[in-house]
Order: sequence, then structure tokens, then C-alpha cells
Amino acid sequence: MPGPPARGGEQFPHWVAAVLYNGLGRYDEALVMAEVAQVVPEMHISTWALPELIEAAGRTGQTRRAKEALDRLAAATDVGDSDWGQGLYARCRALLSEGEEAERCYREAVERLGRTRFPTELARAHLLYGEWLRREGRRADARTHLRTAYDSFTAIGMQAFAGRAHNELLATGETVRKRAADTPDQLTPQESQIARMARTGLSNSEIGAQLFLSPRTVEYHLGKVFAKLAITSRHQLTQALPDQGHDRP
Repeated sequence: MPGPPARGGEQFPHWVAAVLYNGLGRYDEALVMAEVAQVVPEMHISTWALPELIEAAGRTGQTRRAKEALDRLAAATDVGDSDWGQGLYARCRALLSEGEEAERCYREAVERLGRTRFPTELARAHLLYGEWLRREGRRADARTHLRTAYDSFTAIGMQAFAGRAHNELLATGETVRKRAADTPDQLTPQESQIARMARTGLSNSEIGAQLFLSPRTVEYHLGKVFAKLAITSRHQLTQALPDQGHDRP
């Protein structure tokens, strides 16, 4: 069952939680969080939440809900024909497809997202493609994409998804040595700066004004920070980030 309706300010942490739960393979919980995050259609976060909803619903056998969300994602990404939008749509469509259609969509997702500046979305495309290939019995092909996904997630610092890729690699029969990522060091310089400013209590608008970024851009980067640090709120930044004594903007 979906959770209670959320207003704009409540959508962001629910979206972050949906990403985290999908990374952990806790799809029932991811579905609940994604449902809450996308209930206000005029908010941009509702679009970000759709891929999480599609993946979670597809993994829990709720095909109708996944297809409804895919239709909404198609409408949202149709404007501009960008590689990011169409790559994301292809990745989600592949989840609900079979056979040659699924493979065509996965390949399109990898190709399109590979031309963008969103390595996390590309890594997730490789992960889903690798998972699908393993289920198809193509273990050698699966290892190629799963290894790419694992290395990417580890480098980025997305430990939940790295763990999922690691488990999939083991299922193909490959021996993998887990590498621990020092997550705070895996934040990009801009993500680290935004995270430390947010830790001081500055709002997205205040951070954006100082860094010459829009509040929406700040919010997007914070979402990546939360996913990398496996947290869901600003209050957890104090524990998640080491105290280096230079949080003052």
C-alpha cells in the first residue's frame, strides 16, 4: 500500500529513501517510498521518483503499477529528446520487456546514458542489464556489465548498489573481492561543498545563492550525497561527514 500523501518538502527524503531501498534490493519498501515521492505531479521530484517506482513495482510483480508509471515517465521525458530522458525511459522500459525487445532497450539505455554526465544512471543501466543477462543464462555477458556496474558504484561511493552488483557477480560464479570505499572522499568537490554547507543549516536557496546555483540544482546534488552516504535527511550529515573544521561557507 502506498504511504500517506506528501507535500513538496516531504517528497525529497522519500525519493532518496526509494533510491536507497532499491539499491539494497528492498523493493517493497522502495515502492512505498517512491509512491509517496511522486504523488504531487507538478513537482520535479515526482519525475525523479518514477524510475524508482517502476523498478520496485516490476521487481515485486506489480506490473500494472509499473506500466502506469512508465506511461507517465514517457510523457515526462518526451520533451527535448535528450539522451538522459530517453536513456532513462529505455532503461525502465527494458525492465518491463522480454526477449529481443528487452535487450534492445538495455543497449539503448547504456548507449544514451553513456553520452550524459550522469554516471550513476549509467551504472544502474549496466547493473540491470547484467541482472537480466544472468537470468537469461548468459553469464559471461552478464559479468561484463556487472563488473562495470560494480566498479562504477564503488568509485562513486554508492555502497548499496555496489553490494547488489557484488552479489550478482557472485551468482555468475565470479570471485569478487569487496572493496571498501571511503565514502566522504568519493563525493565530488561540489557535492562535498554543498553537503558541508547544508550541515550548517543553510537552506537550498541560501546555498544556491552563494554558489550561483539554482535551488533545484542544489537539491539534486544533495540527493546524490544522501544516496552515496546512505542517509535520508540533513540531520544525518553531522554523523555521516567527518568534522574537518571548515564548514563555514
